[in-house]
Amino acid sequence: MSARDSVQERASRIKLLLMDCDGVLTDGRIWILENGEDQKTFSTRDGLGLDLFHRGGLKSGIISGRRSSAVERRAETLGISFVRLGCEDKQLAFNEALDVNGLSTQEVAYVGDDLNDIPLMLRAELSVAVADAAVETKQHAHYVTQARGGEGAIREVCELILQAQGLWPDLISRYLA
Repeated sequence: MSARDSVQERASRIKLLLMDCDGVLTDGRIWILENGEDQKTFSTRDGLGLDLFHRGGLKSGIISGRRSSAVERRAETLGISFVRLGCEDKQLAFNEALDVNGLSTQEVAYVGDDLNDIPLMLRAELSVAVADAAVETKQHAHYVTQARGGEGAIREVCELILQAQGLWPDLISRYLA
């Protein structure tokens, strides 16, 4: 079995896509405003990818070490069902995501960009690092995206999973008619 076949096989079993936020859904930069709030930039391509992912009957979640009202708003807008921010122990949040959704690790993908994501990547059936992730993070990934964090990496992962499950053609047919 080739490495690509292994990724496709793993992707075919995914029911829940979990991800870090900063450096994955965003480019990792954080703008701190005068009022203490933070500002982040999100990709609309990732947004459509997650919309298609959810329309395919799959779920998504964010596990982040930082608290951010911007992330809360974006997650709500995108219909991300599991959001845990300010996590000191991301493994506890990962376990909670499994319990809440009644899933096993064999049904979960995790996307990360830095060292603190590696423990979750090691547990996930499909571990993904974004193109600009730390070298060590990439070394522990089953798949490394072509796109950088905040620049369509999540869209790429959504497409990968939806294609592996045979859902992609039907989901995009309305755009091609």
